[in-house]
Amino acid sequence: MTQLDPLLPEAQVDPDQNPAMEWPTDPWDATDRTGSVERLRRQTRPIKWFAYAAMVLITAMVLIAGAVGWWYLERINPDGEPGPLQTFTVEETDDFDSLAVRLLDEGFITDIGVWEWYVDQNDGLEITPGFYQLRARDHMGNVLARLRTPPAQTYTSVTFPEGFTIARMGRRVDNVVERMNEEDFIAAATDPSITARWLPPGTGTVEGLLFPDTYSVSNAETEEQLVQRMIGLMERVGEQEDIESKARGLGLTPYEVLIVASMIEREAVVPEDRAKIARVIINRRFVSTPENPFPLQIDAAVLYGRDQFGLDPDLPFSELRQIDTPWNTYTRTGLPATPIANPGRASIRAALNPAPNPAPGDPICRDLVNPSECFYFFYVLADEDGGHAFAATFEQHDANVQRARELGLL
Repeated sequence: MTQLDPLLPEAQVDPDQNPAMEWPTDPWDATDRTGSVERLRRQTRPIKWFAYAAMVLITAMVLIAGAVGWWYLERINPDGEPGPLQTFTVEETDDFDSLAVRLLDEGFITDIGVWEWYVDQNDGLEITPGFYQLRARDHMGNVLARLRTPPAQTYTSVTFPEGFTIARMGRRVDNVVERMNEEDFIAAATDPSITARWLPPGTGTVEGLLFPDTYSVSNAETEEQLVQRMIGLMERVGEQEDIESKARGLGLTPYEVLIVASMIEREAVVPEDRAKIARVIINRRFVSTPENPFPLQIDAAVLYGRDQFGLDPDLPFSELRQIDTPWNTYTRTGLPATPIANPGRASIRAALNPAPNPAPGDPICRDLVNPSECFYFFYVLADEDGGHAFAATFEQHDANVQRARELGLL
């Protein structure tokens, strides 16, 4: 056997010359093991891509959830400070859907869907008709809490009958609403700077523009706010009765219609007389001329002037009607300076829709030279129920007055 020189480099050893000699084997030279390592590397790529996609998806979901949460919180609690307290009315006919629509329209909530979900998650809402004080852009929790508080616990109900003047309304407020007083209510209703839709500039009083109704007055409401609410309701009723266009058809302004309506309110007792009294007032107003004055001669207007000027309430009417005031419809022609009371819907409707003049065949027209020109010009009490007798001539009216005196009505 050939002996290898231990000093001879391995590179000089020829294995062909010595078949018994073989190359040493390293673990990484095995092809089977090398192939196995390459396959493992290819299998990890889908896993890495899956993990990357999952991370992206989770990040996107977190961002979306954050955006949705932020959007949701903005709907529940809008940015900025809530607005001042406003009166919101829950009507007898309201259900949850109609209530939600009106809350959105009036700015108390910002999203109907979120409101519905929020209420459902917070034990729902039992709808109770009444007046509530809400703030625009308030937290939904506050809106829900206020709507859950029964109006009887936070409101005082006060009723103003048709025909009440501002003075009588002030006394009613003072007697019924603990926090309010007569002087402040009257001051609010006669503030020279007060404005209303149909109020002529410089009038200085909203007499006739406060709608008589039952009002729920909140513990936070002021006399000024109550007056504004009453003005708002009168304007709404006027719109419903088409006051502007019908007033034009009568040759009047909406404010003049309210003056007429206020006199009807104080003069008429039975409903069927309202439209006829309206016709008498309209006829006299437009027939009167400077050459032939035809004053309205409405007693209730004279009495209102007495109260406005603080005249002696015991003064005989025969003397009172000689004292000139802006409401004396005996000494002055035309309409009084302002309404003499706050009329209700029936009197407003009568003022806008006066009864037609009597037909030629009517008993009060038969004795006229020309029965086709027959007009209502006079009326006087005719019975104990407050009904009136109407006349076309002074002679007819005088006979009606004598009959009323005989019955003890005058």
